[in-house]
This record gives sequence, C-alpha cells and structure tokens, in this order.
Amino acid sequence: MASETVEAVLFPGIDVRVERVSDSSDVLVVEAVSTARPGRCPDCRKQARRMHSTYQRALNEGPLGPRRVIVRLRVRRDFCDRENCSRKTFVEQVPGLSERHRGSSTGLTGWLRSIAVELGGRPAARLCRRLRLVAGRTRLLRLLTAPTVPDRAPRVLGVDEFAFRKGCTYGTVLVDVEAGWVVDVLPDRTSETFAAWLSEHPGAESICRDRAIAYTKAVREAAPEALEVADRWHLLQNLSAAVEKTCHQHRDCLRKRAEEETVSEVPEPPPMLLPPPELPRTQIIERTRHRYKDIHQLLEKRWTISAIARRLNLDRKTVRRFRDTDLDELLASARERRPYSVLEPFKAYLNARFTEAQGQVSGTRLFLEIQARGYCGSRQVVRKHLAALRAGTAEPVRADILSPCKITSWIMVHAAP
Repeated sequence: MASETVEAVLFPGIDVRVERVSDSSDVLVVEAVSTARPGRCPDCRKQARRMHSTYQRALNEGPLGPRRVIVRLRVRRDFCDRENCSRKTFVEQVPGLSERHRGSSTGLTGWLRSIAVELGGRPAARLCRRLRLVAGRTRLLRLLTAPTVPDRAPRVLGVDEFAFRKGCTYGTVLVDVEAGWVVDVLPDRTSETFAAWLSEHPGAESICRDRAIAYTKAVREAAPEALEVADRWHLLQNLSAAVEKTCHQHRDCLRKRAEEETVSEVPEPPPMLLPPPELPRTQIIERTRHRYKDIHQLLEKRWTISAIARRLNLDRKTVRRFRDTDLDELLASARERRPYSVLEPFKAYLNARFTEAQGQVSGTRLFLEIQARGYCGSRQVVRKHLAALRAGTAEPVRADILSPCKITSWIMVHAAP
C-alpha cells in the first residue's frame, strides 16, 4: 500500500509524514514522523525553541477493514526555556492525532468514548473486540466524564432513585425531562441531600417523582412553589402491580370460569370409582411442607423474622409469607408452579380413555394412540401417569387460564388500530 494513500486516508489535514508501511494479514503498522511546528509547554504555554531529543510512541488507530492499525509516531521532546517554569522538557502533541497519556489516536478515543456512553462497560468491551479495537471495560469507563451541572435547575425536573449496588447503596438521579438528559447524580437518596441541591440550584417549576416520602419532604422544604407530579412511568408501574396483584388474588375465579367453559365443551366421561386423590409428592411440594414446618417451629420459640431468615438462609419476605399463609394455600401455589410436562396436552385424553376402560387398558396402546396425535415423549412417562391414576395420586387436568402478566398486558399495551 502506497505511503501517500495511507497518509491521505489516515491523516487528512494532520501534520505528519508517512515514512514506512508494514502490511500483514491482521495488522497494518504505519511509521510516521511529526512535521508540525514546535509545541508549547503545557505549564507556561511558551513555545519551544530547542529540541532535546526524539522518541517513538505507539498509537492505536481505527481499524482499516479487517486489520488493526498501529501508528508508530516519532515525536520531539523539547526544552522549556522559561526560567521560572518548573517543567524543563516536554513532549510535543500532534493536533488531531495524539494526546497526553493516551495510547490511542484522538479519532479512536472519540469512537471509544461514544461506544462507552451508549453501552457502558462490559457490553462496550464485547463490541470493541468484535470491531478489533483494543479496549477493556475499565479503560472505556475512564473515558467517561461527568457532565457540567448547570447553575439553575431545569424547568421540569425528574427525580428518581437508582442502585449503585442493589440492596446496599442507592443514589438519586436528576433528569431534565424536557431535554431528556441527566442533570446531576446525588450520592444518596436522603431528603437532606436533595433539599441542599434544590437550594443551590433554584428554578424548578415542576418536579416529576415517585411516591418516596424523602423526595416529598425535600421539595416542600427547598422548593415549596414547585408543582409535584407523578411521572408516567411510575403511574404505569403502580397500575401494573395493582392489576397483577388483583389477578393473583382472584386466580381461583379465573380457573373456575375456565373449567366451566371446558366442561361445557367436552362431554363428561362415565363415572368411575378411583382411590381418593392425594397431592403428589413432588420436590417442590415436599420442600414447601418442610419449610412451613421449620418456620413455624422457630416462630413458636419466639424467634424474630430476621433471625429465622438468617437461620434458614431465606428472604424475610419469604418468612413472612409462610407465617401469614395457610399450608393448603402454599401447597396449592407450589403445585401451580410445577414445570410444564410434555404429556400435559394429552392428559385429558388419557384420563378419558382410562375411565372408559375402567382402568383395564394397556399403557403401550395409549402411548401409540397419543403418539399418533403428536406426542413426542417417552413411553415411561405415560406408564407413570397411568400408575398415578390407579393409585389416585395423579393431579386433575386443569383448564388453561391466562397468566396475570398476560391480563396485565391487555391494560398496559396500546391496542392495535
């Protein structure tokens, strides 16, 4: 590749001269020398008149096709002739190409900073590896600089908390709602810190926030004239949580309705005397029984919720739920969380055939029948289900009901036109 072509592509308008190009399958090494005027001292800004020495520094440049580009740039070290300047020598910087303490060119640094702004640390590092850019997550995060905080708060200020470390350390993010960019980040989520910021940055006419009491207190103290409003995201989140909670509370009603519709569509099989049904001894059922027993034994000994949670390595919410909920309801909830079986769509057919034959039916024959209808599981699964039917431990076939998340989506998602 000709030196003139490389110089025109990589260094347009930059005072360098390409002396040599080494081309290989994956790396392009460009040796260049600076032709700019002598630089200025970074401390006293006096232009250099004498050269101390020269040395070569390596700069990573943006990739050229599938190959990495490394620029070996020869620069000058100059004397600073001002007597009262503490710096005796300094290295020149080529405008548009090199910066102090940077291992990459100015253009590549701008690329990396843009990638870090959009993706953050680890995702940005993964993208850089695909683009053949040498940059780790730590280096990418160091390129990010804090924005300048304006003297006055925006007209519409958004306030919300976020987690530096979830469950441990939280902060507060302040956003200009109209412009859509972050104004400032506070180190915690206390009312004192937010009130101090509002006092130092007046001008907020409306403050969008969640229902946190600390932010309300700060607004009343430092900006009583501002209008407090709940932002749309938190309104939708609260509505979604309320709808989903209601669906969970009335799940039995939904199931009853679905079972009534199923019964009206499917003819009822002839009655058959089977052993009384029992709750199957699955792993989650047994775990629920043991956990309920352990928690209530410790409660009888007057243990606190926190102590029980530490002893059993559980969350305190889990301990409260087992304390305040009946065992039957917990077992029913555990049974609903059973994993979906490949046999599930065919259980109604198997139960009907089993009842018609008064239990005298071959498992192989039923296996072949449901296999012709699309069953792709093993024969052993069918035999286990028939054995559970004979023993009376098989779960009843339940009608499919909509999940609370699906019902919530009907309210939260825009309807198609």
